Amino acid sequence: MSFERVREKLNILADAAKYDVSCASSGSTRTNKNKGLGNSTGMGICHSYAEDGRCISLLKILLTNHCIFDCAYCVTRKSNDIKRAAFKIQEVVDLTINFYRRNYIEGLFLSSGIFKNADYTMERLVSVAKKLRLEENFNGYIHLKSIPGASDELMYEAGLYADRLSVNIEIPTVSGLKLLAPDKKHEDFTKPMRKVKNEILRYRSEKKHLKNTPIYAPAGQSTQMIIGATGESDKDIMYSATHYYRTYRMKRVYYSGYVPVAEDSRLPVIGSQVPMLRENRLYQTDWLLRFYGFDVREILNNDYPNLDIDIDPKLSWALRNMHLFPIDINTADKRLLARIPGIGMQSVNRILKARQYRKLNWEHLKRMGVALNRAHYFMICSSRYWQQKDLDPATIKGLILQNSKGKFRNKYSSQLCLFN
Repeated sequence: MSFERVREKLNILADAAKYDVSCASSGSTRTNKNKGLGNSTGMGICHSYAEDGRCISLLKILLTNHCIFDCAYCVTRKSNDIKRAAFKIQEVVDLTINFYRRNYIEGLFLSSGIFKNADYTMERLVSVAKKLRLEENFNGYIHLKSIPGASDELMYEAGLYADRLSVNIEIPTVSGLKLLAPDKKHEDFTKPMRKVKNEILRYRSEKKHLKNTPIYAPAGQSTQMIIGATGESDKDIMYSATHYYRTYRMKRVYYSGYVPVAEDSRLPVIGSQVPMLRENRLYQTDWLLRFYGFDVREILNNDYPNLDIDIDPKLSWALRNMHLFPIDINTADKRLLARIPGIGMQSVNRILKARQYRKLNWEHLKRMGVALNRAHYFMICSSRYWQQKDLDPATIKGLILQNSKGKFRNKYSSQLCLFN
């Protein structure tokens, strides 16, 4: 096939893949062996970021944008009048190797529309990864999308060649999925998730006794939810995310604001795109649940079903629980320190280490990176007694927002640090 035709396919299928955001490449330590190509642990220039902040360059494409389903929220739905294309297996292999040799990429993120059936599509995705590993000796990062409804046998084989597997749950609730994708079953999404989780657990168990146990999906699995296509609250979304973290041991759950792609009475009107700031607040909440020791019910519940767009979720929680403050920076345990707005986990660890040698004051905390413009409303230290005890939560919120607006000039000036 001509180079021009392959390039045309690349333009179509790379553009179609942009709606999938679940391509962070953290967690894999696959090393280069026998003078092979690539190394998933190396540095790169990319638009995907690992959990530790590394940039990973990935060729991000669909195998095809043909699809047998007509999901209302999907740009590749069969009723959409769009230009269609499909790669051959060898074309994806060749593109990946050629792009790697030109130092464009360090790995591959491969998804697909579903053509014929789930197993036929999944088998082709696995074939790409298998060829890269066995025929090209490629040791770079590979992320394969799991096709809902694929067989256990194919999911096992996929994990032998891919670093990460993911199946997008798409809509946060079962009722929402039935409304917008009536041809799909919720069980088709959870079945491959369960298989991958069980195989990862089996690999870790066998590895303790057999050193030559074949590695299986070393970077784990992830999923993605589309937010704003149906009427789910932030509570619905985060309760679903918590379920997938606990039940299937997800490495990450990603939140993607719905982008209107077609006229449909079941969907928000064209032009009513989900605010990026809502995505940001969901990711902040996700971070608090995974790394700060919060329970989802503390942040979102029947009384507070949606996140405050104006302020980050930790600050919002603190303002609702002023009876727990002030916290003494010199005596509080790690869990309580992590709940002070303006203090991230890195600062928490610095505080715990530094206070072994001295009583900490405002100047010490400032040098450690604590955002005192927020934190000083919620803590005391050796400098002086808590002087904000007579301020009500609404006043504190207003003062913090005023400070933020004076500091940042862009339209999201009231956003606070993602991880504080």
